[in-house]
Amino acid sequence: MPEELHDQNIHSLVPLDPPQVYLERSPVTKGIREDVIGWRQQIKTILSGGDTRLLVIVGPCSIHDEKAGLEYARRLVALSHELQERLFIVMRVYFEKPRTTVGWKGLINEPNLDGVMNPSEGLGRARQFLLEVARLGLPSGTEWLDPITPQYLADLVSWGAIGARTTESQTHRELASGLSMPVGFKNGTGGTKHSIQIGVNGMIAASNPHVFLGMDVEGRVAQTHTKGNLGVHLILRGGEQGPNYGSDSVASACEMLAKAKFPERLLIDCSHDNSGKDHSRQPAVFRSALEQRSRGVVGMMIESHLSEGNQSLKEGPENLRYGVSITDACIGWEQTAELLRQV
Repeated sequence: MPEELHDQNIHSLVPLDPPQVYLERSPVTKGIREDVIGWRQQIKTILSGGDTRLLVIVGPCSIHDEKAGLEYARRLVALSHELQERLFIVMRVYFEKPRTTVGWKGLINEPNLDGVMNPSEGLGRARQFLLEVARLGLPSGTEWLDPITPQYLADLVSWGAIGARTTESQTHRELASGLSMPVGFKNGTGGTKHSIQIGVNGMIAASNPHVFLGMDVEGRVAQTHTKGNLGVHLILRGGEQGPNYGSDSVASACEMLAKAKFPERLLIDCSHDNSGKDHSRQPAVFRSALEQRSRGVVGMMIESHLSEGNQSLKEGPENLRYGVSITDACIGWEQTAELLRQV
């Protein structure tokens, strides 16, 4: 037999239902549709300076237990109503986790935490979770990693992010140019002035029209013609060289934004390299970054869960503690509520 030309390293190809099937199984009501449109517009207004409230993206590093995630959402929506005159709160709802090498890649890929990859089930559960959060009256924000995922979930997402590992990716810049919600670009993993420019370059690319190969809601490969996303913005998250939430870094970033003809407004990620990957330092980063409000900081990101810290999945899903992250360590609920009330 002649050697095959295709699929030499493919174990199997498993058909996946098209997005339309998922949208019909878990449909968006008229009320939720209006809410999502309104939440997106409020975020855009904050980013443009028309609303002086602080934008806060807060929630678990990743969603691995929907029950705990919804308990967090119920607490957060009550806090959001309490603080709505000063803060606009969006729940962090992350289903995809970029890995430096290998590891658990999120609810969509491995929904049952058992080593079995089942995106078909994971997409359905992710969509249902977003619906439940929206029914509570709370906007959701997520990082877009797989370029196909938005067709299944984007109608329920009010804010999106392109992460530090993908901010230089042409695929993700083109994807962001066609998304319907505001999208933040993080600086690259280096954390230097050059890595901040990488994030700004991502904004420039995503704010312009593109044509790329994508998929429609019926699952067909399609030429995707985008208009460009005018809701793009910058997120400073630190890097290998250290944090970048200080006045010098913010001023430098604002200069780059002005040069690229963007508003001099940005978000600070209080976790990751800005906190030295120490979750207990997030409140200090948050308070320090608040001092930059008059210099262009219009929003913050915080990794927070019901209980602080994190835990390893290696002990098995049956041994996991309820409400504790299995990816990055988070601050606990009580500390989160106290921190936001202090604003």
